[in-house]
Amino acid sequence: MELIPSIDLMGGRVVRLRRGRFEDAVFYSEAPVELAEKWAALGARRLHVVDLDGARSGRRENADAIARMARETSLEVQVGGGIRDDEALRSVLASGASRAVAGSALAENPPLAARWVKEHGAERLVAALDVRDGPRPQVLIRGWTQDSGLSLWALLDRLLEQGAAWFLCTDVERDGMLSGPNTDLYARCARHAPDASFIASGGISRADDLKALADTGVAAAVSGKALLDGRISAEEARKCWRGG
Repeated sequence: MELIPSIDLMGGRVVRLRRGRFEDAVFYSEAPVELAEKWAALGARRLHVVDLDGARSGRRENADAIARMARETSLEVQVGGGIRDDEALRSVLASGASRAVAGSALAENPPLAARWVKEHGAERLVAALDVRDGPRPQVLIRGWTQDSGLSLWALLDRLLEQGAAWFLCTDVERDGMLSGPNTDLYARCARHAPDASFIASGGISRADDLKALADTGVAAAVSGKALLDGRISAEEARKCWRGG
């Protein structure tokens, strides 16, 4: 299982939220490009970047910083936040990103995935599934401010029919909370769609959580706060990224 470091951007600065709440933002002193270079030096291959301003407004408001990370580091950068139409998707990929992560647009219009997969390839599109777990896990949209009206399983099946292959599944109640990942949710995802590739997100607090996630069958896991706060040490991250 691949560990993907995550950088969330607000106003060009590195930030972390709790459960997606902008009023709970914690800003970090690291500049985004330098932080990306730090992860690359430790052995990371890929970087997950979220334009939080874009997720809220629907516009790509941190495009310059994201393009610099794609151009100036060795990392393959996957980018989410505000990708809701053809122009935004093409702009992200043209900026040097290896993958575009789209959530609200695909939840509101699942057939859009078929066109994007045909135009760009299944490996370059990641469908974001922002989930409030429960007996019937629900998908949230628009920066987690609205219920899509779709269950996780219904949307997942629709997107698979359209050719989507990669899915970023976030437990919104655990995001930024350092409470441990929802391994049961990700195991259910892997069982429901064994041929899909899932990226787990939300709740990672220590290196042992990565081992637990690997056992669920996910292909990768995103970690932001645990890495930024040193809960996963540089040495632990290096071992993970270099197979030590």
